[in-house]
Amino acid sequence: MNRTIIISNRLPVKISKNNGKYVLQKSEGGLATGLGDVYKSGSMLWVGWPGIDIPKEDQPEIAKKLASLNLVPVFLTQEEINLFYEGFSNEVLWPVFHYLVTYARFEQTYWDSYVSVNEKFATATQNAFNEGDKIWIQDYQLLCLPALLRERLSNTTIGFFQHIPFPSFEIFRLIPWRDKLIEGMLGADLIGFHTYDDVRHFLSTASRLTPVTFSSNIISMDNRQIIVEPFPMGIDYDKFEKLPLQRQVLAEIDNLNSEKRGRVALTIDRLDYSKGILERIRAFELLLQLHPKFIGEISLFMIVVPSRDTVPQYKELKEKIDQLVGNVNAKYRTLDWVPINYFYRSFSIETLSAMYSVADICLVTPMRDGMNLVSKEYVASRRDETGVLILSEMAGASKELNDAIIVNPNNIGDIMNAIVEAMLMPLEEQKRRMQIMRSLVSKFNVKRWVSNFLSRMDDAKLLQHSLKTKHAVNKVSQGIISRYAATQKRIIFLDYDGTLVGFKSNIDEASPDEELLKLLSDFSEDSNNKLVIISGRKHETLEQWFGHLNIGIIAEHGAWQKRQNEEWHSLPLLNDQWKSEIKNILEAYTDRTPGSFIEEKSFSLVWHYRKTESGLGELRANEIINSLRVLAADKGLQIMPGNKVIEFRNMEVNKGKAAMNWMHETEYDFILAMGDDHTDEDIFKAMPNNGITIKVGSEVSEAKFYLNDHLEVRELLQSILDESK
Repeated sequence: MNRTIIISNRLPVKISKNNGKYVLQKSEGGLATGLGDVYKSGSMLWVGWPGIDIPKEDQPEIAKKLASLNLVPVFLTQEEINLFYEGFSNEVLWPVFHYLVTYARFEQTYWDSYVSVNEKFATATQNAFNEGDKIWIQDYQLLCLPALLRERLSNTTIGFFQHIPFPSFEIFRLIPWRDKLIEGMLGADLIGFHTYDDVRHFLSTASRLTPVTFSSNIISMDNRQIIVEPFPMGIDYDKFEKLPLQRQVLAEIDNLNSEKRGRVALTIDRLDYSKGILERIRAFELLLQLHPKFIGEISLFMIVVPSRDTVPQYKELKEKIDQLVGNVNAKYRTLDWVPINYFYRSFSIETLSAMYSVADICLVTPMRDGMNLVSKEYVASRRDETGVLILSEMAGASKELNDAIIVNPNNIGDIMNAIVEAMLMPLEEQKRRMQIMRSLVSKFNVKRWVSNFLSRMDDAKLLQHSLKTKHAVNKVSQGIISRYAATQKRIIFLDYDGTLVGFKSNIDEASPDEELLKLLSDFSEDSNNKLVIISGRKHETLEQWFGHLNIGIIAEHGAWQKRQNEEWHSLPLLNDQWKSEIKNILEAYTDRTPGSFIEEKSFSLVWHYRKTESGLGELRANEIINSLRVLAADKGLQIMPGNKVIEFRNMEVNKGKAAMNWMHETEYDFILAMGDDHTDEDIFKAMPNNGITIKVGSEVSEAKFYLNDHLEVRELLQSILDESK
């Protein structure tokens, strides 16, 4: 039976030691809850750290206990926990990913330990792995793991999901080991985040730090396509919706209601600097100061769950919270009313359910949060459909729950106004908003999140497989070679830049090497072959490079042509009167775009931006296309966007037409066309059904097959020659 192997930093159980014996308890974590059904069914294995440092002699006993629950432990020493978990994960990745870079400590020992622990996880997974298993890796503690497992288990389907935000490139690039982290993540077939913002940030970062390209949300890397997509995580809606009906919870609700005075605003957070706790207290203080009519009318119930309070930043945060709460209570409390009821501890899920049920307002205002499930738990708990959710725009949940009152967590006036709005909101409006949010949280629950991710993992593998069948190597190349050998009248169209040679940032450096010239010469020696180089380059350049060979050359996309051993001739009736006006406009853009330049050809102008900063070039290219579209049409020109270029040329000039022109006199039984650019799509479209068309690069194309790069092109051409000797 094929299983799904879940890998997370922590196992979904808590292990504690009582009277010398180890006791296992189920964890209440969102992930453990969400995967509960699948995980109990036996079709799942879970790999993770047991949560405490277990002495070597006790490890076999623990491993045996865990195995009966389909759990595989990764045992970590105290030093590894300090360096990998407390160190790199929580003192580098956590602050950087939450945009609090000043808290980050870039220690080499942290990084070394992070890599070695990720390798430990890889070994444990490899040992538990059976052929056919799928792997789903969770969160920022294991960013190197996808690539480590890809190396060891190359054909496996690997998914990765990050539960915290992914920062913009400008922030991420500050991490000294940034490219290694991205390379690690790119080992996955499917990469998931909570929001589309995170997806955008990741795609931009990956394309800037590694030599990958992406189209829409699909990254092309070597022979693989990697899907990057948002999967907003849900909660176990049914559980939270039914909790308020339990006897114990009902008793707590009655108890809270009997002590309640006025309205209650509830906040629940782990102690962390990303949660916006201090700003929230200040906003509440501002409310009491500017709206004294609410004194005695609203209380803040503030639960802060202890976390890492020995770490200096967290200890300092806790002291500030204590001080601020004390100040507000000292200033505004009355004999029978306390403004802030502050609890620094965790509560059972039953007590939390009672609090959700009693709270008229729930304040969720983190500075930055991947999703934030407290907001969804509150919504699910509101069985009478009343209550107001105030939600930070920096939490992933705000993208879904937009019927909450959305606030900027840095703006305490904004938060205060939201509390006023919530206090004055009529019941009908509360119900209207809550009904919409409840149906959304109910529909997109955690089970749907799991099934969506797992089914998309299958899609990612199918996408790769469908492209593999189009990849012109092995079986496909054998078919091409066999057809070549069985035919007598052949024509072969080859683009130059990006197809026969690699892409150079300096266009003058891409001259042909000896190996390529020999390859072309060998092809042209066979009298059954007509070999045609079809390029956008100037005819003078192509003459200099290939004029001595017995081949046909089409230059400037068809504006100039030269048959074997004949003179060059240009297409009749082409004019270049338009060039000066277009050139003047392009020069204005060149002045504003460092690294860009204009190349002038006989009947075309090319604006190059291959040396321009990533993003800026694309921005300017779009501006040029939009501003010159009408003028170009007036002058009978076409605008051709290509690989880091935009070309302006006469409407009559077209690689497809030029290629057809070479074929109309002769009946060919073998036709092959290869190209890497947008302009080569014209050739692919023009080819007859029996033509073999190959795109260099795995983007969407009219071509029947693809090759990854110029090296694979040369390999295929060499194989055709070798096999046909």
